[in-house]
Amino acid sequence: MKTTSVMIVGVGGQGSLLASKLLGKLLCDEGYDVKVSEVHGMSQRGGSVVTYVRFGDKVYSPVITEGEADFIVSFEKLEAARYASCLKEGGTVIVNTQEIAPMPVIVGATVYPSAILDEMTAKGIHVDAMDALSLAEQAGSSKAVNIVLMGRLAKYFDIPKDKWIAAIEKSVAEKFVEMNKKAFELGYSAE
Repeated sequence: MKTTSVMIVGVGGQGSLLASKLLGKLLCDEGYDVKVSEVHGMSQRGGSVVTYVRFGDKVYSPVITEGEADFIVSFEKLEAARYASCLKEGGTVIVNTQEIAPMPVIVGATVYPSAILDEMTAKGIHVDAMDALSLAEQAGSSKAVNIVLMGRLAKYFDIPKDKWIAAIEKSVAEKFVEMNKKAFELGYSAE
């Protein structure tokens, strides 16, 4: 089996590390060789955070470079654009349509780009965009965006939904399991 590469990108505090932990746990339980790596910018609430998850029969490196990602799961639109060059031809970007203004926008030095997703689509990138924040809030917490996006990612994998649910049960604190299961289901079933 070929190696599959998933980049999870967002800003600090959005739960990308939990998402990569959940995905890594699921894939290990499915018998894949899995490598996970984290790259932090100024990740405490606002800086870019990237995690790499690579899996297959034998994976030699956790790092994903330009043109290698099969999937990019982005917690925010600008982060999707920032890492789009890492996507391989025919890959998919799963993106939350939320906009989190970076510091240059906050201080008025620039404006948030208005047509990011349209520009990516115009370049031939398969963009699967969804309002994961609204779905997370519907599940019970805005912090569940990460699990909503994992639900969406699950649609692209040939792994039964109950295996994903089991990984959620093993990866989150018991008091948050039901909310996260609901968030996963909302992401999975969203049109």
